[in-house]
Amino acid sequence: MDFIIALLALILVSPILIVVTIWLHFANKGAGAFFTQERPGKDAKIFKVVKFKTMTDERDENGNLLPDEKRLTRVGRFVRSTSIDELPQFVNVLNGDMSLLGPRPLLVKYLPLYSPEQMRRHEVRPGISGWAQCHGRNAMTWKQKFEYDVWYVDHLTFKVDLQIVIMTIKSVLMREGISQEGSATMEEFDGSN
Repeated sequence: MDFIIALLALILVSPILIVVTIWLHFANKGAGAFFTQERPGKDAKIFKVVKFKTMTDERDENGNLLPDEKRLTRVGRFVRSTSIDELPQFVNVLNGDMSLLGPRPLLVKYLPLYSPEQMRRHEVRPGISGWAQCHGRNAMTWKQKFEYDVWYVDHLTFKVDLQIVIMTIKSVLMREGISQEGSATMEEFDGSN
């Protein structure tokens, strides 16, 4: 079912993907429109997630990337706030690395920081949207996010998935929980927050 829906979705949104790709190429000052990043999937198996690139590659005088909020472009802010940046992940669903619904795939560097309970989020394939996303996206604490992720693992049913779809549509339309207070996205997870 994931494969069929992702394939149909890619076909339907392909005009949007083309326009946004061109738009981001220029907004990102030639840094490209897509980026891939290694993320842990089911059973913590590493895969490369595909997303629209919403920030430039601008660096300081020492060669370090500038903070996210300085590299996030106006176009990138719009693409994020409308969740268009997530659309390329339909390719990950087609590849079988992700599901349409499940805990969001986080950074590989967080794996050693998880408690055994938090690690349970990897018992299912990660998703484009999930129980945590429709309950606050990036505007919640890490503790809350992990609690929602594990709750989803324990309550995986068609009814819950249907709730996620409805709540995700509402969240995207209302542009809720896009970032944490004072951050372009969400603070780094350090194992304690």
